[in-house]
Amino acid sequence: MQDRTLPIWLPRLAGNKGPRFLQIADALQAAVADGSLKPGDRLPPQRQLAAQLDVDLTTVTRAYDEARRRNLLEGRGARGTYVAAPKVELSPILDLSMNTPPPPDGVDFDDMLKQGLSQVLMRADNASLMTYHLGGGSDADRKAGAAWLAPMFGQLDPGQVLVCPGAQAAIAALILALTEPGDVILAEPMTYPGLRAAATQFGRRIVAVAADENGMVPAMLEEACRRHQPGLVYLNPTLQNPTAITMPEGRRKELAAIAQRCKVRIVEDDPYWLLADAPPPPIAALAPEQAVYISTLSKCLTPGLRVAFVLLRDPQERERFLVALRSFALMAAPLSAALATQWILDGSAGGLLAGVGKETRLRHRMARDILAGRYGGAGDGLHVWLALPAYWHSAQLAGAAASYGIAVTPAEAFATTDGESVNAIRISLGSIQDRGRLQAGLQRLSDLLARRPEPFSAAVV
Repeated sequence: MQDRTLPIWLPRLAGNKGPRFLQIADALQAAVADGSLKPGDRLPPQRQLAAQLDVDLTTVTRAYDEARRRNLLEGRGARGTYVAAPKVELSPILDLSMNTPPPPDGVDFDDMLKQGLSQVLMRADNASLMTYHLGGGSDADRKAGAAWLAPMFGQLDPGQVLVCPGAQAAIAALILALTEPGDVILAEPMTYPGLRAAATQFGRRIVAVAADENGMVPAMLEEACRRHQPGLVYLNPTLQNPTAITMPEGRRKELAAIAQRCKVRIVEDDPYWLLADAPPPPIAALAPEQAVYISTLSKCLTPGLRVAFVLLRDPQERERFLVALRSFALMAAPLSAALATQWILDGSAGGLLAGVGKETRLRHRMARDILAGRYGGAGDGLHVWLALPAYWHSAQLAGAAASYGIAVTPAEAFATTDGESVNAIRISLGSIQDRGRLQAGLQRLSDLLARRPEPFSAAVV
């Protein structure tokens, strides 16, 4: 009688979708990564595995061929198929620390990149791609920016849209353009670390304003405005980095009204809006004169483009912004900007965005299954905010995870001011390209969270 007992690594198939042969190959890779399968282990014969899984032999043959292509398996003639010894370091760091988009599901990115660059080089004046560009982008780039922002704002005047080399450059230029040295910038207690880095470099001071499960608390913002007379309020209201909170529309309106009464501008850094499921309108749509809006392509398409769009309606502020930007970044790289424009205007960016969104939702389902009651995500976006059990401290857990080959980001990295205390870590779901390796990393992290730290770890900070 055929043995239908499944190998221990095959339950990994349960949480995945897609072609069965790739599911089997991914499960093999995850098992090798987490040590469930070790070099020299013998795999079931292909016919036996096909019968156990109730699939045809061709599916298993394709799965084993794919695993061989990934250097996971080796055939030994009549003796069967075995887990291969690693040709290189088998378990490099599993990076759950960097917020980058995952590979888009159902999109051949390599082909898209080649086609996009081919179209750019065919249609553009190559000399213009290799020279200086001033003024916040060409007319075509600004038109593409207006099209990119249309889901948030509807039809826009492209003249109000500026192109710059990434959101970090945009934040820095806005700080220089809209504040003075010594000014206070208000932000939530946990926020994007690049804000603090830029503010500190330019001699501005960050002050934290209390937040709850819906984001910054309106009464606390009003009090902080009266006390500090801030130059700016910084908000990341959709799938906030790092807490993954999406601020509801009512809260957005309250904060905008307070900012208007207190005569302070809002910088709305909104990299994840297009990845979110049914997000509220941006603050800059609800209060157009109060908020400056930043949308980067790095978080929902690919970091390599280094292109962000800034919606800045006041012409004098646009000029001040461009002067500030030129002082340290001058412009977005023309070739990157031209590629972004090409993809947006020909529809390729929309397909890539859809593929990234589909993959992020698949990864969130995986994280929810593996992390069970510890999962702190919204089901979309690039990251999960994980509250830790009392026996782990965030920095201690990050150190222990590193010793297990996993990189995560502790709450301390996001603290707006020194001394903020939140016992949590951020887990990024897109930085590991292969879904099987991500699964292995999440499982390894879940196992670590379930155990109390060793006594000698208590000194780790």
